[in-house]
Amino acid sequence: MLSISFQNPSTVQGEKPDIVAISLHRSVHTLHVLTFSSTLFLNPIRDLLLSDVSPTFRAELELGLQEALVNAAYHGNRLDPTKTIQVYFAITPHRYLWVITDEGHGFNCRTRYAEDPTAAEGYANQECGRGLMILKQIFDEVQWNKAGNQLRLCKHLRDGCRPVVI
Repeated sequence: MLSISFQNPSTVQGEKPDIVAISLHRSVHTLHVLTFSSTLFLNPIRDLLLSDVSPTFRAELELGLQEALVNAAYHGNRLDPTKTIQVYFAITPHRYLWVITDEGHGFNCRTRYAEDPTAAEGYANQECGRGLMILKQIFDEVQWNKAGNQLRLCKHLRDGCRPVVI
Protein backbone atom coordinates (compact mmCIF):
# COMPACT_ATOMS: atom_id res chain seq x y z
CA MET A 1 0.00 0.00 0.00
CA LEU A 2 1.36 3.44 -0.94
CA SER A 3 0.10 6.52 0.87
CA ILE A 4 1.11 10.12 0.31
CA SER A 5 -0.24 13.24 2.00
CA PHE A 6 0.83 16.80 1.36
CA GLN A 7 -0.18 20.35 2.08
CA ASN A 8 -0.01 23.18 -0.44
CA PRO A 9 2.75 25.47 0.90
CA SER A 10 1.33 28.54 -0.85
CA THR A 11 -1.66 28.67 1.50
CA VAL A 12 -2.15 32.12 3.07
CA GLN A 13 -1.59 32.16 6.84
CA GLY A 14 -4.86 31.71 8.67
CA GLU A 15 -6.64 30.00 5.76
CA LYS A 16 -7.46 26.33 5.73
CA PRO A 17 -4.72 24.57 3.70
CA ASP A 18 -5.37 22.43 0.65
CA ILE A 19 -4.54 18.87 1.67
CA VAL A 20 -4.34 15.92 -0.64
CA ALA A 21 -4.12 12.33 0.54
CA ILE A 22 -3.41 9.53 -1.88
CA SER A 23 -3.48 5.82 -1.19
CA LEU A 24 -2.84 3.14 -3.78
CA HIS A 25 -2.38 -0.58 -3.75
CA ARG A 26 0.62 -1.01 -6.03
CA SER A 27 0.88 -3.93 -8.37
CA VAL A 28 2.29 -4.79 -11.76
CA HIS A 29 -0.05 -4.59 -14.76
CA THR A 30 -2.60 -2.47 -12.92
CA LEU A 31 -3.81 0.78 -14.41
CA HIS A 32 -3.98 3.40 -11.65
CA VAL A 33 -5.70 6.77 -11.81
CA LEU A 34 -4.84 9.99 -10.01
CA THR A 35 -6.98 13.14 -10.23
CA PHE A 36 -5.94 16.49 -8.77
CA SER A 37 -6.73 20.20 -9.05
CA SER A 38 -4.64 22.36 -11.37
CA THR A 39 -1.54 23.44 -9.49
CA LEU A 40 2.14 23.94 -10.04
CA PHE A 41 2.82 22.27 -6.68
CA LEU A 42 3.61 19.02 -8.46
CA ASN A 43 6.49 17.42 -6.54
CA PRO A 44 4.39 14.99 -4.46
CA ILE A 45 2.25 14.10 -7.47
CA ARG A 46 5.28 13.53 -9.68
CA ASP A 47 6.95 11.49 -6.93
CA LEU A 48 3.90 9.25 -6.67
CA LEU A 49 3.80 8.76 -10.44
CA LEU A 50 7.48 7.77 -10.38
CA SER A 51 7.45 5.71 -7.18
CA ASP A 52 8.03 2.38 -8.95
CA VAL A 53 10.34 3.66 -11.68
CA SER A 54 13.83 2.21 -11.83
CA PRO A 55 16.63 4.59 -10.76
CA THR A 56 18.07 4.02 -14.23
CA PHE A 57 15.28 6.09 -15.78
CA ARG A 58 14.08 8.17 -12.85
CA ALA A 59 15.91 11.47 -13.53
CA GLU A 60 14.93 11.75 -17.18
CA LEU A 61 11.35 10.63 -16.59
CA GLU A 62 11.05 13.10 -13.71
CA LEU A 63 11.96 15.91 -16.12
CA GLY A 64 9.54 14.64 -18.77
CA LEU A 65 6.62 14.17 -16.39
CA GLN A 66 7.24 17.57 -14.80
CA GLU A 67 7.04 19.18 -18.23
CA ALA A 68 3.88 17.30 -19.20
CA LEU A 69 2.12 18.05 -15.89
CA VAL A 70 3.08 21.75 -15.97
CA ASN A 71 1.75 21.95 -19.54
CA ALA A 72 -1.56 20.42 -18.46
CA ALA A 73 -1.94 22.75 -15.47
CA TYR A 74 -0.57 25.94 -17.05
CA HIS A 75 -1.46 25.75 -20.74
CA GLY A 76 -4.39 23.35 -20.58
CA ASN A 77 -6.28 24.39 -17.47
CA ARG A 78 -4.80 27.92 -17.24
CA LEU A 79 -4.04 27.22 -13.54
CA ASP A 80 -7.77 27.27 -12.81
CA PRO A 81 -8.05 25.42 -9.46
CA THR A 82 -11.62 24.40 -10.27
CA LYS A 83 -10.33 22.33 -13.20
CA THR A 84 -8.66 18.98 -12.71
CA ILE A 85 -5.90 16.94 -14.28
CA GLN A 86 -6.35 13.20 -14.51
CA VAL A 87 -3.43 10.81 -14.89
CA TYR A 88 -3.80 7.13 -15.70
CA PHE A 89 -0.54 5.28 -15.18
CA ALA A 90 0.81 1.76 -15.33
CA ILE A 91 4.17 0.15 -14.76
CA THR A 92 4.75 -3.18 -16.44
CA PRO A 93 7.90 -5.25 -16.92
CA HIS A 94 8.19 -3.86 -20.47
CA ARG A 95 7.05 -0.24 -20.25
CA TYR A 96 6.12 2.78 -18.19
CA LEU A 97 2.90 4.46 -19.32
CA TRP A 98 1.16 7.72 -18.36
CA VAL A 99 -1.96 9.25 -19.92
CA ILE A 100 -2.47 12.87 -18.80
CA THR A 101 -5.78 14.65 -19.47
CA ASP A 102 -6.63 18.27 -18.70
CA GLU A 103 -9.92 20.14 -19.03
CA GLY A 104 -8.58 22.74 -21.44
CA HIS A 105 -9.59 23.37 -25.03
CA GLY A 106 -6.51 21.56 -26.32
CA PHE A 107 -4.15 22.70 -29.04
CA ASN A 108 -3.24 21.71 -32.57
CA CYS A 109 -0.73 19.07 -31.61
CA ARG A 110 0.01 18.04 -35.18
CA THR A 111 1.27 21.51 -36.06
CA ARG A 112 3.02 22.31 -32.77
CA TYR A 113 4.62 18.89 -32.34
CA ALA A 114 6.05 18.97 -35.86
CA GLU A 115 7.67 22.39 -35.30
CA ASP A 116 11.32 22.70 -34.37
CA PRO A 117 11.38 25.29 -31.57
CA THR A 118 15.10 25.91 -32.09
CA ALA A 119 14.34 27.24 -35.58
CA ALA A 120 12.30 30.17 -34.22
CA GLU A 121 13.95 33.55 -34.01
CA GLY A 122 14.83 34.44 -30.43
CA TYR A 123 14.46 30.78 -29.36
CA ALA A 124 16.93 31.10 -26.49
CA ASN A 125 14.90 33.91 -24.91
CA GLN A 126 11.44 32.36 -25.27
CA GLU A 127 9.58 31.16 -22.18
CA CYS A 128 7.62 28.43 -23.99
CA GLY A 129 8.30 25.96 -26.77
CA ARG A 130 11.04 23.69 -25.50
CA GLY A 131 8.76 21.32 -23.58
CA LEU A 132 7.53 19.40 -26.58
CA MET A 133 11.10 18.88 -27.73
CA ILE A 134 11.99 17.57 -24.25
CA LEU A 135 9.08 15.10 -24.38
CA LYS A 136 10.23 13.83 -27.80
CA GLN A 137 13.72 13.20 -26.44
CA ILE A 138 12.71 11.41 -23.24
CA PHE A 139 9.76 9.21 -24.19
CA ASP A 140 9.56 6.53 -26.87
CA GLU A 141 5.93 7.36 -27.60
CA VAL A 142 4.34 10.83 -27.36
CA GLN A 143 0.75 10.98 -28.63
CA TRP A 144 -2.14 13.42 -28.23
CA ASN A 145 -5.83 12.82 -28.76
CA LYS A 146 -7.57 14.77 -31.57
CA ALA A 147 -8.74 17.49 -29.19
CA GLY A 148 -5.17 18.05 -27.99
CA ASN A 149 -6.05 17.88 -24.29
CA GLN A 150 -4.88 14.31 -23.59
CA LEU A 151 -1.26 13.21 -23.78
CA ARG A 152 -0.04 9.61 -23.80
CA LEU A 153 3.60 9.07 -22.78
CA CYS A 154 5.34 5.72 -22.94
CA LYS A 155 8.87 4.61 -22.13
CA HIS A 156 9.76 1.15 -23.42
CA LEU A 157 12.06 -1.00 -21.30
CA ARG A 158 14.54 -3.57 -22.39
CA ASP A 159 14.71 -6.91 -20.57
CA GLY A 160 16.47 -6.65 -17.25
CA CYS A 161 16.17 -2.85 -16.98
CA ARG A 162 13.85 -2.71 -13.97
CA PRO A 163 13.12 -4.72 -10.88
CA VAL A 164 9.83 -6.56 -10.66
CA VAL A 165 7.29 -4.93 -8.34
CA ILE A 166 5.40 -7.35 -6.12
